[in-house]
Amino acid sequence: MRPDTNQPVSIVGAGLAGALLAVLLARRRFSVRLYDRRLDPRLGNTERGRSINLALAARGIRALERAGVMERVRPLLIPMRGRMVHELSGSAALQPYGQREDEVIYSVGRAALNRVLIEEAARLETVTLRFDETCLEVIADRNLLRLRNQISGIKHETSLAPTIAADGAGSAVRASLAAARLLTVREERLEHDYKELTIPGAGGRHVLEPHALHVWPRRGFMLIALPNTDGSFTATLFLARTGRDSFAALATSEAVEEFFVREFADAVPLMPDLVEEFATHPQGQLGTVHMAPWHVGGRVLLLGDAAHAIVPFHGQGMNAAFEDCLVLDRLLDHHEAWGTLFVEFEESRRPNAAAIAQMALENYTEMRDSVLEPGFVHRKALAMELERRFPDRFIPRYSMVMFHAEIPYTEAQRRGAVQEQLLEALDALPNASGTTDFGLAAKLIIERLTPLA
Repeated sequence: MRPDTNQPVSIVGAGLAGALLAVLLARRRFSVRLYDRRLDPRLGNTERGRSINLALAARGIRALERAGVMERVRPLLIPMRGRMVHELSGSAALQPYGQREDEVIYSVGRAALNRVLIEEAARLETVTLRFDETCLEVIADRNLLRLRNQISGIKHETSLAPTIAADGAGSAVRASLAAARLLTVREERLEHDYKELTIPGAGGRHVLEPHALHVWPRRGFMLIALPNTDGSFTATLFLARTGRDSFAALATSEAVEEFFVREFADAVPLMPDLVEEFATHPQGQLGTVHMAPWHVGGRVLLLGDAAHAIVPFHGQGMNAAFEDCLVLDRLLDHHEAWGTLFVEFEESRRPNAAAIAQMALENYTEMRDSVLEPGFVHRKALAMELERRFPDRFIPRYSMVMFHAEIPYTEAQRRGAVQEQLLEALDALPNASGTTDFGLAAKLIIERLTPLA
């Protein structure tokens, strides 16, 4: 049994998660009304202030496959096999993400992916797309969703039950429910902001290795670059808002040039519009959203960034949101009412959202600092060797998160902590020749790590 498909479902937000969820629900013959405040992106409109490209990994791919759109998405993807770490000296070295041929993540343009999902939703006869519609208010006690058409200015209302909010980190639905004291919200803003810049292609070709995520780690801040299908790279500077090395200190063109030449000398010749872009591109904020509860009875549910926005340093914001959609879709097979479904959805996803939020914060330290340390490179190599020897028990945490969609985030976090302790113990207790004692490794792994299904 499942909820009545004749009851219309409203989805607020036609971004990546909202559009995917509309497709999944329509495949089950639900009548879906998909609202978004933006102009229709199929008409060439793009949203300013959002990251240009994202990293697609196993969890997101599994959800796209479930929706039947993966074949349309594949031409948009560029595989990235590892981090290309650019040191201050100008030398660069690839640190592979995994050791198998299929252990890659994919750079994908946000706008292009969103367009594919919206076009697929539009193809389905039970989906109604309504752009230029701003969510004004959720009135739970009157079961009303209030909206305003941005072109006509006309305000209108529709039944709230059921409404699924997928309207992102700045969710209007969340704000309305918080104002009505139906949920509590805590936003932890990172002390670092970001700014996106461009490394253009040369004759349509990439000027850096295209099958890598490029990182310029500088102990406390970093520059990264992801490849685009047109031959360019989207570069992103992550930097403190205030202090000596900060956005506040880069108030003039001269300061920007001096900073980039000092810290990213090998990237500067590849960025001809650096100073102009730095002055005109928005400075984005980063943070983690914590809220409770994620639903109000069977009337409204929040998912994706609307419920649990995270920092981008593990490349899992989109993937976690897509996994939310997949979990919700599967739970429909086991519930007759939206209320019980929403309860189980939150119980299932909340611990996993908390786990990936914490791991994403930890990955920022790894990307900007740890990758430069010889000890980090050694432990990463040792972890891969242990995975080769004990593949049913030892999988590096990064691999569990990115390549093993069947392993929950909570389990990846738990096993990752145990494995880090094992690596530290093996480093501290080498064998007589000073190399890793794999006999001890086998003993510790069998004792502390149960086999993975």
